[in-house]
Formats: sequence, C-alpha cells, structure tokens
Amino acid sequence: MDILLSEFIEYLQIEKGLSINTLKSYKSDLKKFMVYLNLKDNIALEKINNDFLSGYIYYLKKNNDSPASIARQVSSLRGFFKFLYMEHHLNTNPATYLETPKLPQTLPHVLNEKEVNTLLYASDGLNPLQLRNKAMLELLYATGMRVSELVNIELRQLNIEMAYIRCIGKGNKERIIPVGSMAVNSVKNYLNSGRGKLIKNSQENHLFVNNHGKGMTRQGFWKILKKCAIESGFDKNISPHTLRHSFATHLLANGANLRSVQELLGHTDVSTTQIYTHLTKGKLKEIYLKTHPRA
Repeated sequence: MDILLSEFIEYLQIEKGLSINTLKSYKSDLKKFMVYLNLKDNIALEKINNDFLSGYIYYLKKNNDSPASIARQVSSLRGFFKFLYMEHHLNTNPATYLETPKLPQTLPHVLNEKEVNTLLYASDGLNPLQLRNKAMLELLYATGMRVSELVNIELRQLNIEMAYIRCIGKGNKERIIPVGSMAVNSVKNYLNSGRGKLIKNSQENHLFVNNHGKGMTRQGFWKILKKCAIESGFDKNISPHTLRHSFATHLLANGANLRSVQELLGHTDVSTTQIYTHLTKGKLKEIYLKTHPRA
C-alpha cells in the first residue's frame, strides 16, 4: 500500500499538476486510511469493497471527525481507488458509489465596502514594507485570488500597463484577471520604490518578497493581514479568504453575473460560486423596491 500510495501521489503531481498543499492533504487522508487497514489486520487490497469503505466512514463518524473532514476523506478515497482501477491494480473500483456526507452550508464571512476601505488604509505608508503590504492587500481584494496564488505570482505574470494578471490556480490552470486602477497604482508604487530595496538577489522572480528578499509565504502574509486588521480596530477574525469572499460578494451585489465571477475566482463548478448569491439578497430586495412599479 505504501508503494501504491507513492505512485498515486506522483501521478497527482505530474499528471494532474496539483499543488504541494493538496498533495499533502491526499497523503494525510490516505495515511489515515492505512492506519484503519492495520486495525483490520491489513485486509487484502482486492477484498476491499463498498461495504468496507462505508464501514471506514462510519468509523470516522464514531470518532467525531467533522463532516468536512469526512467529505475530504471520501474524495481522497475515490481518487485513490479510481487510480488503482485505471492502473489495473484492481478489477473493480470499490469507491464508485461511496457516498459523501452532506455538509451544512455555512455562509462565508465578508466585509462590507467601508470595512474593506478601513483595512486597506491601515496599510498606507511610504517605506518598502508598507508599500509591499499595501500592494498585496489591494491586489488580493482587486482580484479575489487565493492567498497561495497571490504569494506565488512571478513578475512575468503581471502586465501592469494592460492591467491584468495571469494567475496560476488549482490544477495548474491559468486564468486572466483584470486589475483595478487602485491596485495597479499600489503595485506600481511597490515596484518603483519598495521591491528593489527588499530583494537581495536580482534573480528573484517573485513579485512579493519578505524582509529577507525571498518569496513571500502564506504564513508571512497571514501575519501581515492580522497586523493590519488589529491596526484597523477589527475584533472579528479576518483571513485572506475574507477578502476573496468580499471580492465576490461585492461584484455580485453591484450587478456582475454569476458566470463572470466564477471565471474570476477560478471555480470549476458554478455551484461553488452560488453561495455568494445568498449574501446579496438584501441588495436585490433594495433594487426591487426601487424599480418595480407595484413594489
């Protein structure tokens, strides 16, 4: 099983182009499944069937794993056994009809436009670090990128004159995202007066670098955002995803169509984007009351 797991991870990395974080998640999930196999006296691979896998899901529920964690386990098992079937290690795929638990739909936390402005103004300043922080926050809100996409942007992906970014998302998929004028100005200021003073090596390709002149990390950006949130006086928990959620919600509230927002966010399935429509119902009601003759 260890060998098969290594082959599967290699397949996901090379053939599917998945990120390091996603690969770690798959590996962690399947290692957990292998611990369960040990409890069951290392049942032979060909004897694993749908009932056995359903028993594993029941075991996870009994051990108080969250619905989200179990859903991820199901996804990992489906991918793994599909791979084993494709590679002829199994004659049938036992995970084909494995059911995913229903997840409670929770609405993402978003900031209103005034709160976003407060957060962005907190990063104002003229020293290289302040210019960098301002550019990162403006760009994150202007594009709705994931934090991993933001910190991995290279200079070659940015077209500052045409105001767009070539973003490399999940599964190595590329999408073009337009960038608003305020974010463009912030990035220009950082490139003109900040980045050159931070980098130690002229070969560094990352757009955003840390205090040591190397590519910014996700953890590094989290710390910067947390500091700006505190300085803004926010007592609520703000994460990089909060700005992504706010980006999507504000676009929909101001009339953007769902398909366009899906493209900008890099969602494969429009149903993933639909959660944001719940957050704009108040705006729709306001428009209705203003425009319908008999409202």
